[in-house]
Amino acid sequence: MYLLSLFLALALRPLLVFATWGYTDDGSNYVIDVGSKLVFKVSKTNGDINSIVYRGTEYQGYSGKNSHIQSGLGRSTVTIASHTSPANLLMVTITYGTLVHYIVARSGQNDIYLLTNKGDASVAALRFILRLKPNIFPHDLSTPDFYDNVGATVEASDVVRNSNGYTKSKHYQGSNYGRVMDFDYVGKTTGKVGVWLIRSNHEKASGGPNVAEDLYEILFYSMCHTDPERWGLHGPYVLSFTDGDTPKKELFARNPNWSWFDTLGIKGWVADSARGYVAGIGIANMKSGHTYTVALSNADYQYWGVAASGRGAYTIKRVVPGTYKLTVYKGEYGVYTTSVSVNAGSATALHTITPDSDPSDVAAIWRIVHSINNPQPTYMHPSDPRLSSWGPEDFTVGKTAISSFPGYMWKDVNNDHLVYFKLTAGQIASAKTIRIGITEAYANGRPTIAVNGWTSPLPSASTQGSTRSLTVGTYRGNNHIYSFTVPASAFLTDVTQWNILKITIISGSGNTGYLSAGISIDCVDLY
Repeated sequence: MYLLSLFLALALRPLLVFATWGYTDDGSNYVIDVGSKLVFKVSKTNGDINSIVYRGTEYQGYSGKNSHIQSGLGRSTVTIASHTSPANLLMVTITYGTLVHYIVARSGQNDIYLLTNKGDASVAALRFILRLKPNIFPHDLSTPDFYDNVGATVEASDVVRNSNGYTKSKHYQGSNYGRVMDFDYVGKTTGKVGVWLIRSNHEKASGGPNVAEDLYEILFYSMCHTDPERWGLHGPYVLSFTDGDTPKKELFARNPNWSWFDTLGIKGWVADSARGYVAGIGIANMKSGHTYTVALSNADYQYWGVAASGRGAYTIKRVVPGTYKLTVYKGEYGVYTTSVSVNAGSATALHTITPDSDPSDVAAIWRIVHSINNPQPTYMHPSDPRLSSWGPEDFTVGKTAISSFPGYMWKDVNNDHLVYFKLTAGQIASAKTIRIGITEAYANGRPTIAVNGWTSPLPSASTQGSTRSLTVGTYRGNNHIYSFTVPASAFLTDVTQWNILKITIISGSGNTGYLSAGISIDCVDLY
């Protein structure tokens, strides 16, 4: 009886499959088994990843779509090579014109390493899209089954609205993060299986969920970018599978030892031994409540490091040698710039920096600092009913809550905001300056002002990206301050009366509604 029970127990036990490291060629694909829990296929025709099986379950694809660079490269030259030193690995190389894409697997690791070298503009944008089967991972949507309840297209073909009026788009990130520097990975987990796309260091970069289950690594996208595109090698970025937990921290871009890539012949690869770093003693006159970031940038690379609280010491590691513009950012506003040179294998040491362009160092008579970091407009279209009305409202300095001041202004939606303020007899005796700081502008939108009966000259447009911005979930562009010198004769001589500042958005460009010319406002002050 015991033997029969043992036999039945063994017979009914799930069959254990022991994975074998290596690859096979099925005629159409290279089938790569990492020797653990992950098996994936790479098309020999175009380099698409068209199957991803983890622990026996297929996770790749919906509606016949694969995971790939851009929306697929088309016919490419696809080769595979094995390496045993310094690591046991397989590397697929996909060549499509001037673009070379690499897919790397290491023995025993449930990770897919990706690197992409883009040589010119023959491929329009640069992004890797991971296409996952729907209804496996939890949705991060504002309402259940959102896309089954789509009632109308709001804008272009990529912003939609359901029957509740709630809006959704692949552009809306659905998280409180907005900057690449703020997060290491994106991904999803069921609690038992996790799939994660770990970001690259973005040294070559410039500047969310889709209808199904997509994960993106955006390396260059023409929408809302603030820098020219940088050519060359992007990565590594890593597709990592886990048993439900978050990805390994040693894979995060700021942490890993990538020396095992040094001898693989990857186009554009720069070993750590050929890089240098910048170390700064500190930053003087830092304002409490603000994070300071020190960034390096030139036409080829960008890097950044967060300054420590207190004295503001910082380090920027793994920098390719060259001359860089160094910018100190208070939050997201540049308050100091200089030039530094970085040499291979050594540190560039910098003395204490004293910011010289902080607008708050000017003692203002009044200042309206808008909380532009409110994340709601990055979740949804500005027409969404979950947002407060953008309608033009009067603002009274010293009485109205700053939170009611508009973060965005459009020529065709909420133009001509009025700000009421009083001045003392001493203050009206001389000219004053009104500044309006913006973080982004669309369609050459810019502010002009009137104070009582006086009207300012018309300013020029700031330099911004040419694509949609405020309606696709971003207020981040090229920060710009508009300064208007208001003569003393413009102010009311009766100090008991309210002066009226009118802010008007002007432009000869743009469309209508939320696609009319607009700006995002960070601060308005008078001094």
